[in-house]
Amino acid sequence: MGVMAEETLEIGPDTLESYLRSNTRVFAKVGENTYYVTHTDGYWRVQDCSKLNEKQHFTDCSDLVPTVTEVLHLPCIDGKSLADVADEAEFYASIQE
Repeated sequence: MGVMAEETLEIGPDTLESYLRSNTRVFAKVGENTYYVTHTDGYWRVQDCSKLNEKQHFTDCSDLVPTVTEVLHLPCIDGKSLADVADEAEFYASIQE
């Protein structure tokens, strides 16, 4: 699980997929909520940063899927996908500790 960088990234709908292919993780702030997009053990997922599980890790708000393209189109943010909200989201790098 990464830590959210302080500075925003210059990412938008046209560059989000390529960023994730290169970096495999990103935080997305949509309104008041923050989500963590990550690739682990061969699967992509979106996690809700406001909800922690018993291990104190972010809680999944999407299914696990094998491709970045699929994760970008899953309805996981109030019925919308990352692709749907990319215009309004602010993106932050994930710093690995």
